[in-house]
Amino acid sequence: MSNWGDCVVSTVDKKGEKVADIATLACIEVIVKNLFNIAFRLLGIAAFIMLIVGGFQYLTAGGDPKKTQAASSTLTYAILGLVIVLIAWFILLLIENFTGIKVTEFNLSGFGTGGGSTQGSVPSGSY
Repeated sequence: MSNWGDCVVSTVDKKGEKVADIATLACIEVIVKNLFNIAFRLLGIAAFIMLIVGGFQYLTAGGDPKKTQAASSTLTYAILGLVIVLIAWFILLLIENFTGIKVTEFNLSGFGTGGGSTQGSVPSGSY
């Protein structure tokens, strides 16, 4: 499931006109995928902004050792944060390659089905 339209169920009124789209549990998959995509983009943007801030601090330090040290630590932590995020992603890819389990994809298809058929599980007849 890749987009929001695949997981909603349309409801109709008595006239057969579409009233609303109702989200199902399958929408959780789409929401989590979107949240991960947004999180990775925000991490990249934050690292880029911190690199710019650190560079600006270096330019405006004017030879002051304390300001130069602060700029250096800002740049170091920005690069370190980006490296940690990339290492975490590569560890997930490494696990995926060794085990064959797709840990970088969030998928709920088949969740809660139990693998069995429910047909004929309720006895028919009048009680």
